[in-house]
Amino acid sequence: MEECRTLFANKLHDYGAAWRIMRPSSVTDQIYIKANRIRSIETKGVALVDEGIRPEFIGIVNYAIIGLIQLDLGFSEVADDMSAEEALEAYDKWAQKTLDLMLRKNHDYDEAWRGMRVSSYTDLILMKIFRTKQIETLSGATLVSEGIDANYMDMMNYAVFGLIKLTFGEGDEAIEENKSAVVAAG
Repeated sequence: MEECRTLFANKLHDYGAAWRIMRPSSVTDQIYIKANRIRSIETKGVALVDEGIRPEFIGIVNYAIIGLIQLDLGFSEVADDMSAEEALEAYDKWAQKTLDLMLRKNHDYDEAWRGMRVSSYTDLILMKIFRTKQIETLSGATLVSEGIDANYMDMMNYAVFGLIKLTFGEGDEAIEENKSAVVAAG
């Protein structure tokens, strides 16, 4: 998350909070582009643009937080209506809420994510995107489903799991390192 936040802060420096003009549906589409590229690379086994899967997972984390901020505050009619400090404060708020959710789910699901493949996280993110698009089409009027915010949080957590696995690997030794990393983050 530190790596994701650093990139977010650096982009705030370069571009300001220009993303404030994006409607949540556009944020969902940005996440779709990132997840679809990951799946394409996983399926084809090669990327023609000199960026791999890792930057796309980072992008999903950051766009999910942007989506949560936009749902919370509403989108702006003008770009850059918040300072870098305000944007980072909002980023930290939603990163913490999403981490809290992940820790609760981790307890209930007994850390099942550790036994999953990175490609499964990609598929789950894509499924959450299509669910989110349907909820957006329904203008949020669902019968039993969680809201868009819950889907953004799940997408973010799956992307974080992917980043952890890409960083530490997938073997038994990596699992122990992952547990230490998650505990340190909490």
